[in-house]
Amino acid sequence: MAEKKRHGAGPRASSQGTSGPTGQGMAGAMVPLEVALSGAIGARVRITTAPVSSTIEGTLFTACPITNLVAVNTAADNKQTAGDYRIIPVSRIQSFQLLSLAPSSHNADGPSFTDAVPPVHALDIRALKAREANAVGKLHESEARRGKGVTREAQDLFDAFSRTMPTRWDGTSIIVADAVAIAAPYRVDDCQPLVAGDTAALARVRKVLEMERKKIELRNASASIGTANTFSRSASAKDVRHPSTNPNPSPGPGAAGPRKGG
Repeated sequence: MAEKKRHGAGPRASSQGTSGPTGQGMAGAMVPLEVALSGAIGARVRITTAPVSSTIEGTLFTACPITNLVAVNTAADNKQTAGDYRIIPVSRIQSFQLLSLAPSSHNADGPSFTDAVPPVHALDIRALKAREANAVGKLHESEARRGKGVTREAQDLFDAFSRTMPTRWDGTSIIVADAVAIAAPYRVDDCQPLVAGDTAALARVRKVLEMERKKIELRNASASIGTANTFSRSASAKDVRHPSTNPNPSPGPGAAGPRKGG
């Protein structure tokens, strides 16, 4: 009951100073704030806030029922899109006055995108579909370039060939320029021409394969050396002992032995 009373006593919107379509004044008409906000998008309004009293005048740009916020464009008139947009929580609105109605729509079914301020242009559906098809095509192409059930080395070789020649997978075999097939384990001797007697394509692919394998071997060797150096430094750091931490220090050469006699 208390909640209902609170809502019933909440802020009201006044339409004082506004004339209706027939020219008859509507002074004194009172409507719930939520209803007035939802029907006043695009209209000139004057909003007074509380507890910090301030007055904002401008075009009601939007009213969001989810965040309970309203945005007001403080430009001089409805046709101007530039201005200082003020965001106001609905809970802080003390009074809401409608100064002038929103521009009338030429659409008999109500407001359309062409009536929006700032203007909202229709989407180019054909361009969006073309963009979507292009993105899907690139995803399929990327998936086709990824070998199934192959090693990292095989994928590296495939990527190296594909940078200069058309390359595709045939199971676990690499097909280069639709002329030479490279079977696992992807050595020079594993290259076979798809057309008998095509020695030129075979020689070219073998030469590129040999060069790429040397690059991979050099990268692997460099990585192994780097790992070994890191392990060596770590082991050396563990072996270092500060003299003061030795629990049983040995006596130095000048240390005196036990004294005998009196």
